[in-house]
Amino acid sequence: MRIIKIIAEPVDLETLWKNRETPYEEMMKIVVDVKRDILAIDGELHADLEKILMERGSAQEDLWGANIYPMKGKGHPAFIEFTALINIRPSAGNRGIKISDNGIREKVKRIVERLLI
Repeated sequence: MRIIKIIAEPVDLETLWKNRETPYEEMMKIVVDVKRDILAIDGELHADLEKILMERGSAQEDLWGANIYPMKGKGHPAFIEFTALINIRPSAGNRGIKISDNGIREKVKRIVERLLI
């Protein structure tokens, strides 16, 4: 059984990457709660990460999925990719897998940069 990590305080990204449990060679999936300023990481599916956060009190409308590429480095423009199937929410105006709202993308980016050091 894989252990999904919930991050509420800054952690070393390099350590997370070296100890990841998912088989991805270049990326890690994350789901960010933009209201609670926390994230879940190291799940095989964004839906798994979303489920864990919801079980711990997050509201679905506050959760947004993305992928990070730790080997690219935090300053690289392709370090974070704002795509996930859980982002498809026509009722919230997000009709595709990419987070279309610039404000939400900035919140996700800010939380990632603060928590994954």
